[in-house]
Amino acid sequence: QAQLSESGGGSVQAGGSLRLSCAGGSKIFSSYCMAWFRQAPGKEREGVASFDSDGTTNVVDSVQGRFTITKDMAKNTIYLQMNSLKPDDTAMYYCAATHWQCSWDKNDFAYWGQGTEVTVSS
Repeated sequence: QAQLSESGGGSVQAGGSLRLSCAGGSKIFSSYCMAWFRQAPGKEREGVASFDSDGTTNVVDSVQGRFTITKDMAKNTIYLQMNSLKPDDTAMYYCAATHWQCSWDKNDFAYWGQGTEVTVSS
């Protein structure tokens, strides 16, 4: 059973930055697609950024130019650097993994962390 553990959430003012971290097992990080999803209150869980096993990264349009996903294989950790945060970024952020190719469909992801909360005030 893969275990993922997120950290780094918190409360910031609009325009601020946070870096989220997700740690897990080496098998997961070497061969799986890793992604960040988020879920705001009353909304569906949505994909934010992904890092595929071949090194391809993607971010959704709403965070393009502000969020960056990176991976540190030595630490079995992925990061989500979030800059220029907006109140609309307020959500619970989840790390997820799938042995399939990366997608934005949460149903493709079998492994999830417990989430870390991000609150952005105006």
